[in-house]
Amino acid sequence: MQVFSTFEHTVHIELAVATLEKKGIASKNIFIVPLDNNTEERKVFDNIHRSDGTSLIDVGAALATAFSVIGASVGFKLEWGPIYWGLIGAAVGFLVGFAIRLFTEKVIKKRRRLMKGFHSELILIVDCEDSEGELVENILFSHYALGVAKVKKSYDVPL
Repeated sequence: MQVFSTFEHTVHIELAVATLEKKGIASKNIFIVPLDNNTEERKVFDNIHRSDGTSLIDVGAALATAFSVIGASVGFKLEWGPIYWGLIGAAVGFLVGFAIRLFTEKVIKKRRRLMKGFHSELILIVDCEDSEGELVENILFSHYALGVAKVKKSYDVPL
């Protein structure tokens, strides 16, 4: 049986390996693979195939509404009239809101992602007997494994 588990890059994985070795799992049957971090920068603008769930026009739409009402109200006293000043206010409000949202996504949230320090996870693979599968799973979960999966070997399939 093979037991697959994922861990955060902490000392808990070393403790789990030490515990597994104490329980009789040979070190040659334990395999650890670190995952690589994504090096490319996240895209701000979505396309048809990928979306991150954040909208850049929500603040712009709200400010366009507010600025158009203010522009139309003030437009009664200005030369061009309320319709033109309402449209101008809507355009200015949308651009200001879009710029605010773009700034928060590009600058503030990027800093927050860097400060959190997302690290890659590790994959731990343990090759053990079927009778030891439950013990290995309990040890891994007790050492804060993010997830565990067991796969039984089938020897009747030719390699």
